[in-house]
Amino acid sequence: MSKLSIRDIELRGKRVFVRVDFNVPLNENGEITDDTRIRQTLPTLAYALERGARLILASHLGRPKGKRNPKMSLSPVAIHLSNLVKHPVVFAADCIGSDAEGQALGLRDSEILLLENLRFHPEEEANDENFSRELARLADCYVNDAFGTAHRAHSSTVGMTKYFTQAAAGLLMEKELKYLAKTISKPEKPFVALLGGAKVSDKIEVIENLLPLVDSLLIGGAMAYTFLRAKGLSTGSSLVEVDKVDIAKKVLAAVEKNRYRLLLPVDHLISQKLDGSVPSRIVDGTSTPIPQGYMGVDIGPKTIELYQSEIAKAKTVVWNGPMGIFEVEPFAKGTLAMAQALASIHGTTIVGGGDSVAALARSGVESKISHVCTGGGASLEFLRGKKLPGIEVLTNI
Repeated sequence: MSKLSIRDIELRGKRVFVRVDFNVPLNENGEITDDTRIRQTLPTLAYALERGARLILASHLGRPKGKRNPKMSLSPVAIHLSNLVKHPVVFAADCIGSDAEGQALGLRDSEILLLENLRFHPEEEANDENFSRELARLADCYVNDAFGTAHRAHSSTVGMTKYFTQAAAGLLMEKELKYLAKTISKPEKPFVALLGGAKVSDKIEVIENLLPLVDSLLIGGAMAYTFLRAKGLSTGSSLVEVDKVDIAKKVLAAVEKNRYRLLLPVDHLISQKLDGSVPSRIVDGTSTPIPQGYMGVDIGPKTIELYQSEIAKAKTVVWNGPMGIFEVEPFAKGTLAMAQALASIHGTTIVGGGDSVAALARSGVESKISHVCTGGGASLEFLRGKKLPGIEVLTNI
């Protein structure tokens, strides 16, 4: 994972194209409701500005499907970024074309230009060669600081890099790679992985890739019920991916054969409704099966205690996915308890996935986590052992 860094290239007086991830949520008034992704890129921007770079920032926002959509314009981001960096940010009404090119060429040292939403052009996601060439024409250097898009082979992440002699990682990208690569190659032991969420299909390859590496793998969320069904246990009306039960059986067989340590919930919070409008109760997963008409909505207190004890022994923990229907207050206890557990250990903790990150924020422990991944999808691809296109094209050192 030794890739060229922005620290390794000459920046002064150069027009530097930085692919950032400013895909932030906007409310109906076009106001940014969470600027985390913008703030996480600030160290890279500050580093470049201090060295006299002429910054050209490019990002997508939302899913405009290749059409111009005013509700997905990056214009509000330009204003917000200007306030954060306390420096004017020029906004380009398009990301290619003569006007954008003129604005880029007109930049002076330590000035910033933010291009309009890349995905207003269908060619961006198609990794179109002409579109890639037009983007590359704007700059002298290329830097990718958008880990959240590194698993996509788009023009701004892959296609345009061939028009530069070097392609470097920004400071945020560098940090992401440092933590994730260490987790896969040389994690400090004991190493625990905590995986949740709804679907086994989303994480089956992650599970298969991590099992030989971890000292224990803890499963929560609705995907646990597919595994419990595979073990022949009653899951009531819980969400089960019936077509993935056979795959779950194969994983469990591999666990037994190789003596891997995979833990499933031993008790459950169950309810007849998923919105928290009716009373819920705890059932033991074996002696008291989940009755029909009831669904598992969170891990139970015995499971919380079991998982906390596993995490407490760890020196490295990777967490992706909630333990239950986290967005419904009565069903959030397990997920919040895991956030607190990670914050309490003395070791490396890496968290990815929207709900897991939200749990950190709700628990007030985000500052106690070693690294919060900016790309849930990209981090899962990495943990699957897949090569990410946006990383592969960066210059090796």
